[in-house]
Amino acid sequence: MTDAERCRNGEGAPLVAQNDDHGVNGLIPQLFTSLPALNEAVSCLAQTTTYFTGCFPGCDVASSARDSSDSVVHAQELETFSSVLTENDSVISNHPISSESSTVLSESSSLAITASANHDGIARASVGDPSDITGAIVQSSHNGQNGISIFQGYRFLLIERAQRTVRGSADDIGWLKRDPEMPPVEDGTEQFIEILDNIRHGLHKLPNSVVYLLVPGLFSNHGPLYFVSTKTSFSKMGLTCHIVKIHSEASVEKNAKEIKDYIEEIYWGSNKRVLLLGHSKGGVDAAAALSIYWSDLKDKVAGLAIAQSPYGGSPIASDILREGQLGDYVNVRKLMEILICKVIKGDMQALEDLTYMKRKEFLKKHRLPKELPVVSFHTEASITPAVLATLSHIAHAELPLMATLSDGQPARLPVVIPLGAVMAACAQLLQVRYGEKSDGLVARCDAEAPGSVVVRPTRKLDHAWMVYSSLNDDPSEPDAAQVCEALLTLLVEVGQKKRRELSMKDE
Repeated sequence: MTDAERCRNGEGAPLVAQNDDHGVNGLIPQLFTSLPALNEAVSCLAQTTTYFTGCFPGCDVASSARDSSDSVVHAQELETFSSVLTENDSVISNHPISSESSTVLSESSSLAITASANHDGIARASVGDPSDITGAIVQSSHNGQNGISIFQGYRFLLIERAQRTVRGSADDIGWLKRDPEMPPVEDGTEQFIEILDNIRHGLHKLPNSVVYLLVPGLFSNHGPLYFVSTKTSFSKMGLTCHIVKIHSEASVEKNAKEIKDYIEEIYWGSNKRVLLLGHSKGGVDAAAALSIYWSDLKDKVAGLAIAQSPYGGSPIASDILREGQLGDYVNVRKLMEILICKVIKGDMQALEDLTYMKRKEFLKKHRLPKELPVVSFHTEASITPAVLATLSHIAHAELPLMATLSDGQPARLPVVIPLGAVMAACAQLLQVRYGEKSDGLVARCDAEAPGSVVVRPTRKLDHAWMVYSSLNDDPSEPDAAQVCEALLTLLVEVGQKKRRELSMKDE
């Protein structure tokens, strides 16, 4: 008596198939050899499935007919999946386990197609002759391990995703320097140090014949003191200085348009040309404005200085947003969308525009004009334990109830956060993972605009130092306002030199 007959008669039937040729041993290999519990669970599931299949050999022909079209769709899905495996084969072949991965993935692809054909054959048999159903199931059991190949395919896709996660931005960091189409840079560090020393001794050379425009970076709208110390210092010297009021969490192209309008408004109101200094994403926004709208701005702009700007892209932004990583399983991108779009009411495009992929696409279309004087400035963050005690002053908190009796003004308390510790942690991560020096957010090699004069100071400064003062700054060292002044003074000298060179060429 067969298992099915015993089942219909109410008799017990063994949970393990009696025919070893078509049993579980031929269907389920040891998928989880390192986890015996999972292996036993899979084997038990397969045994149970075999048992129920034997109990119901007389499947409903009508329902099988209705499912025939679904089987065809399923076969097409399997074929599509196999094609995905084939495409990923070329990607995985670049890794050390490429030979093994390629072989297994190829086998998985062919087996998946065979499995889809077998599945389709069962559906057609069920429509034609009900007596062939049992034979079709047995035939499918012979090829049951084809389904396991799908698990193998997913396993190697997971391996490829893990390798992509580990590899991260290693192939993208420093791409600007490796691109043969990009013009070379010029080192201006010594000239900058000389200018900075003169400033500390009271020798200021910035002309008042131009307007100085400071462009803040990402999240600057949430730091009221962003660039304030520099603007205050310039105003004390009698220089006209403005901080661009833009939505720092907006896309690069949107901010570029706003900066362009801002420059034109300043020019028509003062009849003075504009010198721009952009920090972080602000430097990228300012460079985009000059690249896209240079025909409208060439007579209104005297030069551009970018400080700690991810001109080539940021590994932090790229690693967070790169698709196909293990981080996708914990919804890292979704968390960033909630933070930027919901919490601070920004645009996710602002962060995406700083990835290597987006920067490569943009710079292929929009290059900085050759006649534009450009200065690039980048630093390296300190990763010593001392930075853990560094607190950055980002805002003031006014307490009206604690107003002094003398002037009646509300008392102010500094709002500080440990930005230095955060930057040090990020810099340590980039150093360990990629072997690249950075200010915590931007690798030094990605902060140099092609064709610019580059300043590479040896002093350890993190990404936030340029715009937020620290409560424990060393008074013997130049402050952020003096560094900004030195950068713009260098930019003026670079502009004068470039104009002389252009006039000599014209002659």
